[in-house]
Amino acid sequence: MSEPDHAKDAGGLGPDGLPAGLFGAGTEWLRADGPEGDVVLSSRVRLARNLAGQRFVHKASESDLRLVLDVCRGAIERAGLGERAVWVDLHETGGMGRSLLLERHLISSHLAKGKLGPKRSSEDWPRAVAVGLPGERAGVMVNEEDHLRLQVIRSGLDLADAWRQAGEIDDLVEAEVDYAFSPRLGYLTACPTNVGTGIRFSVMLHLPALRMAGDIDKVKHAAADMSLAVRGFYGEGSEASGDFYQISNQTTLGKSEQQLLEELGERILPEVIDYERQSRRVLLEKRRWQIEDAAYRAFGVLRHARLLGTEESMKLLSVVRLGIAMGLIDQGSTGDVHALMLAVQPAHLQRAAGREMTQDERRVERARLVRTRLAGG
Repeated sequence: MSEPDHAKDAGGLGPDGLPAGLFGAGTEWLRADGPEGDVVLSSRVRLARNLAGQRFVHKASESDLRLVLDVCRGAIERAGLGERAVWVDLHETGGMGRSLLLERHLISSHLAKGKLGPKRSSEDWPRAVAVGLPGERAGVMVNEEDHLRLQVIRSGLDLADAWRQAGEIDDLVEAEVDYAFSPRLGYLTACPTNVGTGIRFSVMLHLPALRMAGDIDKVKHAAADMSLAVRGFYGEGSEASGDFYQISNQTTLGKSEQQLLEELGERILPEVIDYERQSRRVLLEKRRWQIEDAAYRAFGVLRHARLLGTEESMKLLSVVRLGIAMGLIDQGSTGDVHALMLAVQPAHLQRAAGREMTQDERRVERARLVRTRLAGG
C-alpha cells in the first residue's frame, strides 16, 4: 500500500514546479527489457471512471471539479500506485512542469493544456495527476475527459500484468468512492466509445521496417477494420514520431475486459509483431548494406551534429534502434536509445540545462547533449 507523498514530504518543489525527486528513478515505459522488446516499447491499460452524482467534466463548474479533487485524492493516494504516491495539482503547476509530465506519458495533452472540451480550455482549471513511484508504473489523471483516468504501464508486451494491477487499484478506489455505473450499460463515461468496461488496452510499437517496406498503411487499414485505433507517439491527436505507433481498442461496450485483452494481446498484436519481424528479415536478406549504412549514418549524425531538432532526433534514434535490434550496429544499446528519446524532448532538455531556451538554443543544446551522451564531442 502506498503512502501519500505531498510536495513538502518529497523535499519541496523543484524549479519546474514539480515535487523534488519525482523523476529520480526512471520511467517504466522506456526500461527496454520487457517481453517482445525489439518491437514493443510498452503496454498500457487505462480505465475511465466517473463519480456518481457528479456532472461530467465537460459540463462541470470549477467548484464541481474541485469537489472531485477533494473526494478522490485520499482514495487515490491509498490505492497502491507504488511504494509511494506523488500528487501534483496541475492547475498550480507551470507550463514546463506539465510538459515534463506529458513527455513522460504521465498525462495527456488535453490535461496539460487544460482542454476540457471543444469550447472550454483553461490552464487554471482544477485538475491533477497522481504518480506511483518508483518507476512511474501507475498513475491517475483527475478531471481529464473523465473524472478519473487510471493507467498502468509495463515495459514490453505485458498487458495481462498491467491489467492485473489496474484492476487492483480500481477496486481500492471504488471501495472509497461511488462510480457512475449502469447495470445495463456498465461504467458511464463522457465519450460513448468508453461506455461499458471503460477500459483501453494499448501498446507502443516500433515499426520502422514496415514503413521502409511501404506496408505501414496496410497495418493502419487492417487495424481500422478490426475497430482498433492507431495513434502517434503521444496518443490521440499526435503523429507517429520516429516510426513509433500506439495501437489500442476503440470500443469497450459489449465485450468483457478478458475478451478485449485476448483479442488484442493474444491474437492481433502477435500478428503485427511477426509482420514487423518478417519485414526486418526481408530487409536483412535484400537490403542489408543499405540498412546497415542508414543505421551508421544516423549514429554518425547524432554523434557529430551541431544542430538537432526534436523530430529529426527521433527519426535518427529510430534508425539506430532498428540497427541495434537487427544486430547491424554494435555501438550503444536499446536502453541508451530510449534514454535519449526522452532527453531530447523540449521540456526535458531545458530541465537538464536548468533554464528555458528558444527553439534555436534548444537545437544547439540538443546536439551538444546527444554528442556528450554518445561520447562524440
